[in-house]
Amino acid sequence: MKRNAFLSFFVLLSLSITLRAVSPNIILIFIDDMGWRDVGFSGEEIAETPFLDHYAKQGIVFANAYASAPNCAPSRACLLSGQYTPRHGVYTVVDERHAPGSAHHKILAAKSNESMPTEVVTLAEVMKKGGYTTACLGMWNLGRGKNSPVTPTGQGFDLFRRPQDYGYEKHRYQKDDGSYLADDFTDEAISFIDKAKDQPFFVYLPYHSIHAPFEPPAELLSKYESKLKKTGNSDEDPGYLATVEALDRNVGRLMRHLEEKGLEQKTTIFFTSDNGGIPSRISPLNGSKGSLYEGGIKVPAAAWGYGVKKSSDSCSEIILGMDFYPTIIELTGLSHDPSHKPDGISLVPHLRGNPSINRGNVFWHFPCYIGKGEPSSVIRNGRYKLIYFFEDKRSELYDLEKDPNEKNDLASSKVVEKQRMENELFAWLKKTGAAVPSGPNPSYDPTVVSKGKKGKEGKGRKSEPGNKGSKEDEVKRKKKKQK
Repeated sequence: MKRNAFLSFFVLLSLSITLRAVSPNIILIFIDDMGWRDVGFSGEEIAETPFLDHYAKQGIVFANAYASAPNCAPSRACLLSGQYTPRHGVYTVVDERHAPGSAHHKILAAKSNESMPTEVVTLAEVMKKGGYTTACLGMWNLGRGKNSPVTPTGQGFDLFRRPQDYGYEKHRYQKDDGSYLADDFTDEAISFIDKAKDQPFFVYLPYHSIHAPFEPPAELLSKYESKLKKTGNSDEDPGYLATVEALDRNVGRLMRHLEEKGLEQKTTIFFTSDNGGIPSRISPLNGSKGSLYEGGIKVPAAAWGYGVKKSSDSCSEIILGMDFYPTIIELTGLSHDPSHKPDGISLVPHLRGNPSINRGNVFWHFPCYIGKGEPSSVIRNGRYKLIYFFEDKRSELYDLEKDPNEKNDLASSKVVEKQRMENELFAWLKKTGAAVPSGPNPSYDPTVVSKGKKGKEGKGRKSEPGNKGSKEDEVKRKKKKQK
């Protein structure tokens, strides 16, 4: 009996060691405000992204990738929960300018959770329980404070670093001494990886790049100022382009470190963005950040490293940000918490070279206002996409196969298809308990304009909600006030 018990223990121990030996490290890079074509492997031609392009070619590019929400906070909640917005109730960035009942709102928007509920089982919690050491280095935006239950250290991360930890002021990404925030986060990631040693690690890198204000390293800014001057292209912002390349350099630095340590074949890297791009950078798509048109939710995405088969062709299947949760769980061989049901699907078959997954309907639900975005919901099934607008209770229908830029609304000509998709959308909203706008806003004043709608869109620099602009703009504002 003792001999059998010893043998059983030995077998289990050996199995555990074997599983630990093949447990891949995971790096999840989540970019802020990077539009669908802002990187070379998605079609960018001005900003240089040689490192991202190189590594994406070693793995798989997702040509039909979408954020799970049209703005920052809900997209991050979906990514880390693997769930649609109604499941966790984070619908938008909570901001007094967009509070339900604001004068520029035609209807009473639904209330959004400011933080991700603690009962939501995050990806980090699953990873930590499975023996991974975990780090969140960058933007959280799902709860305030440093060590509270709704911050990273309260929801599965061993280490959390934010700009304040490096002495950066709010909405500043470069210090007076030339220190650059993205560099600091990359340095922290490298240090964390080195300290992990033989323990598998999960690094969540939600860089603040490429969110405005654009404060890239001086040499890169000069490079693109010269480049645009030579081409005579006045429609592009050199600060934006330089910020994109600065991000690429940091991804390159991180990958070179993995290679030097012999970890590149033991690590899977996922790269994507939290929402669509700024207005000047989404052409020819309709909409931009904050909108449920394609320009507001389509994003770049790629994966490479351990478990990813090199593909010469881009994957054309629809993928969502919330898919990375079940993908990473399956790839690492960990188990879902039985109390937590992800809505995303695993992309592991894609990573292994299987081209097709039948996912059926996909949804987006945004019952709030932000910038130019208004309360709306989306259902998409294959080629057809229906957008329902809560203000006037109308739908728009697009055939994205023939009309990817959403120029031709088919709602009046494909009435049967429109009605069918509306019914399926409303059934899903009811099933998920989605919060919806509660009716007309008694405080509505059509003469009041949202702060998010003011200003020129041409450069896309200051028209985005929540952006305060560059130091130069701040000086201009102060001078204007003095006058």
